[in-house]
This record gives sequence, C-alpha cells and structure tokens, in this order.
Amino acid sequence: MKKIIVDYRITDEEISNLLKFRYEILACPPCESLYAAVCGHPDMLLHIIDNASIMVHKDMPKEFIEVLKKSNINVFLSNSSLSSFYPYDIILNAVSISNLFVHYIDYTDENLLDIMSKTKNLIKVKQGYTKCSTAIVNAKAVITSDIGIAKALNKENIDILLLPPGDIELPGLNYGFIGGTCGLIEEKTMAFYGNLDCYTYGKDVINFLKKHKVEPFYLRKGKLIDRGSILTVTSNQ
Repeated sequence: MKKIIVDYRITDEEISNLLKFRYEILACPPCESLYAAVCGHPDMLLHIIDNASIMVHKDMPKEFIEVLKKSNINVFLSNSSLSSFYPYDIILNAVSISNLFVHYIDYTDENLLDIMSKTKNLIKVKQGYTKCSTAIVNAKAVITSDIGIAKALNKENIDILLLPPGDIELPGLNYGFIGGTCGLIEEKTMAFYGNLDCYTYGKDVINFLKKHKVEPFYLRKGKLIDRGSILTVTSNQ
C-alpha cells in the first residue's frame, strides 16, 4: 500500500484532499535541531531510496521508525545528525531521479552517499537544498528554480522547466521553493499545496505538466506554500 509522507503541520483541508486517493498519510515528526520553518519538512528529514526503502535522520523518533518498519519498509539511519547550521541541515536533501543522484555531494550524509553510489551516477551541484529546489515530474523531467541544477540535469538529457525564484510562501522565511510545494502521488498526478492559478508562473508549470501528461491536483486554495515536498513510499502491506 502506498504511503504519503508529509509535514506534520499540514492543514485539515490538505489532509481531506489527500485522503481522496485512499493512501495512508504519515505525518513526519519535527526535528528540534532544525529551525522552525523547516523542522517538519520531509525532504529535510529523510530520503526515499527506492519504493520500499527510506533513510531517515539518525535522531528520528523511534515511534515513526516503527510505523515504517511495521509496513515492511526498509529503514536506514543517517550517519550524521541534522543541525540548523548550513550545510549540516542538507545532508539528506538530495534528488534521486532515473539513474541519477543529484546533490551537493561534499555534504551528503556518508551513509546515504554510500548506498546511492552503488546504483546511481552521482551528480554534484552547488545547491545544497537540492530536493527543495526540484519538483520531479517523471524520470526524465523536472521543474526547478536553480540554474546549477538545470544545467547539470540538462547534460543528462532531463527535460527542464527553469523558473524564477519567489512567489511561494514559507512561513518564517522570505519565500519557499517549487520542489517543496508538491509531489507525485501517482504516476500521472502531481499534488500541490496551493493552486497554480495563484502562482505567477503557474501557466508555465501547467503547460509543462501537460507536455508530460501529468495532471495537477490542488490540496488547498490560494498561493503555493512550501511544506517540504510530498513524498511517497510503497509498503508491502
């Protein structure tokens, strides 16, 4: 059964709309070592290795780890603890797409890098918040606001929609990132925290999704908000 991992602070409206897909919703518990704006962001706290394997930060509450394990999901722990000081907050904030692992490799958690280097090509970028900055549309297409990520993935024949930064809410900070506003919950369905009609570059995103035969699904009314990505994992239950 597919499980959707979200920030523990998502609203009742967003939960209600996610439940229409009849998947189990897992609220990612906060990490007190991170600053409040991102303390519950899944893309900061864990990394999906594959459909049934996750790496979580080493200080993740045991109760959450047990929930994952009871669903027959393989759970790995990071080597390092998260910290609010950059770059020690980005250790798991990487992009895995196709046969590529994209991150500021110098600061990727040692355990995560060891696992991913065995099956994927490592692509180094200077953007540490790699997953925050990147919305994965499919194995060959992404949306990003980071020029370095766009250039690196373009060389790998990934179709890129490069957007200007801004116009995304992230309470406590000036603005959020496009990758943190959304996530594929089905192969052809991308859920968004907010409505693309309320986003300055919404038409560009809609047209790019249409090009790749992906439909947007809106979890809330109003502007896009960065809640640290919507991540999915498939358990054996």
